[in-house]
Amino acid sequence: MAQSAVKKVVLAYSGGLDTSVILKWLQEEYGCEVVTFTADIGQGEELEPARAKAEAAGVKEIYIDDLREEFVRDFVYPMFRANAVYEGEYLLGTSIARPLIAKRLIEIAAETGADAISHGATGKGNDQVRFELGAYALNPEIKIIAPWREWDLLSREKLMAYAAKHGIGVEQKREGNKSPYSMDANLLHISYEGYDLEDPWTQPGDAMWRWSVSPEQAPDQATEIELTFERGDITAIDGKAMSPAEVLAELNRIGGANGIGRADIVENRYVGMKSRGCYETPGGTIMLKAHRAIESLTLDREAAHLKDELMPRYASLVYNGYWFAPERRMLQAAIDESQQVVNGVVRLKLYKGNVSVLGRRSETNSLFDESIATFEEDAGAYDQTDATGFIRLNSLRLRVAGRKRG
Repeated sequence: MAQSAVKKVVLAYSGGLDTSVILKWLQEEYGCEVVTFTADIGQGEELEPARAKAEAAGVKEIYIDDLREEFVRDFVYPMFRANAVYEGEYLLGTSIARPLIAKRLIEIAAETGADAISHGATGKGNDQVRFELGAYALNPEIKIIAPWREWDLLSREKLMAYAAKHGIGVEQKREGNKSPYSMDANLLHISYEGYDLEDPWTQPGDAMWRWSVSPEQAPDQATEIELTFERGDITAIDGKAMSPAEVLAELNRIGGANGIGRADIVENRYVGMKSRGCYETPGGTIMLKAHRAIESLTLDREAAHLKDELMPRYASLVYNGYWFAPERRMLQAAIDESQQVVNGVVRLKLYKGNVSVLGRRSETNSLFDESIATFEEDAGAYDQTDATGFIRLNSLRLRVAGRKRG
């Protein structure tokens, strides 16, 4: 990219080593004005220090936005209506946060008159794809600067040397908070990659996990909760109405205390390589189990089966960064239509890493008819002799083929 073509850039900025170096590098290499954007999506860290660091670097326009409610309401909840799971295990915690950040980067670029955005994703990962596909979908003319694909600062040692040379303060974590892992957190999950996890045979140490106790150390007494659903979304816990972000935060707390939500996965990245990562998604694990339970009671059989057929495609779209693509929007419209009847209450038991369904009810939308399903006499609600013709018709092609083989 012609560096002279960029006058102002919006940087997705955390205030950590990578983005602090990127901020200075953009000023030096592109000679442009930098706007910083820091998103609070529930990572549980104090974000105001990022403001002080940006100010010290000469940044005049600094955005620190609380996006927690928008994140859960407009991104996490729609995804969970689809029961989305990537490759059978990954609840897409990092994937679903990227389109929101891309959206806000583009909005801030428009507000500030910036002609470019920048991010700290590396050239090996999925996040670069997610950020940039989202950005281009929302503003096809935006310029994107991805320093990791341009510079030669490809190690922590080189980044530290650059920071020292340019007087960039890098805060050292307190001894008790040090972690060798590359970590990413938001209200839906926390992920761990790198260090000894790069060997898929190596078991992560128990000290690595931040949000959950091990199932062995979880309480011996089970925890029971009731979740209220309206149109496929959880609106209350134990009868107490909560906002989407409050629901997820509380389920994280309860689930983590019961050892729920740990996953150790080798996944296929969109860029072509396999990657091993560990994830804690206590609230999401509970949400998925409960959502499928209320759907089992309220969704028509064929609608439910069609949703299950579409889900892997939907999950791949989210994982690969196509949140704003027309095919994801089309699938979402169908999924959301199906959720109009997904109303009711699910009762769950949380115990030592497990989530069990104890009951489910829907006063208005249950399709369960006890008079038909009963194993006792049904007073003519279901004529069992009808099954004879049903079976003969469905077996016709099998009988014809059997005669040919005979």
